[in-house]
Amino acid sequence: MTDHSHLTAVRDSYDTVAATYAVRVPRPAELDPLNRAVLAAFAELVLAGGNGRVADLGCGPGLVTAHLASLGLDAFGIDLSPSMVGIAREGNPELRFTEGSMTALDLADDELGGILAWYSTHHTPPEQLPLVFAEFHRTLAPGGHVLLGGYIGDDEHLSPAEAYGHPVSYHSHFLPLDRLAELLGGAGLVVTARLEQAPTGRAKRPDVCIVARKPERP
Repeated sequence: MTDHSHLTAVRDSYDTVAATYAVRVPRPAELDPLNRAVLAAFAELVLAGGNGRVADLGCGPGLVTAHLASLGLDAFGIDLSPSMVGIAREGNPELRFTEGSMTALDLADDELGGILAWYSTHHTPPEQLPLVFAEFHRTLAPGGHVLLGGYIGDDEHLSPAEAYGHPVSYHSHFLPLDRLAELLGGAGLVVTARLEQAPTGRAKRPDVCIVARKPERP
């Protein structure tokens, strides 16, 4: 049986920090040039495939979801936290935001042209990432693209007691880039690009962007 206790911890923690997080998290225009370029390239890849429907998984307050929409995508957001979803809806009433988990997406098979997981998978225990990436594969249309962004590490596991000035109970897992790519490949997704950046600004660890594609049917 899969242990979903981490989902409760993540949901409750982000409900607690939601208002502060929404103020402090960088806006897309404030991201570094490479990350901005990767988001733009992702949008171009998805649009070129002819299916612009994109799910922003772990969308938080919906800032990147709105950015994707501004790039021409039919973007919508899904997040575990009801408070985050409420903030996203209030700030972007023209877009759709729903509560949900990337471990069991309420989406049809082959529905999406793209999936964005932007700094949102590191709270998932590594042993459950195959389930998450299998959901990515199931819901992507053949030829669809995934953009995974996040911090990496040497199989590090952190359990902070506080974040954004509030108590939290989630865990963070930072895996090596090669391991993340291997797990995506194990789910049937073909990694097409990998970008690793050295720590910058307040970040204390490298971050990566990985682009993967669901193969076309034979």
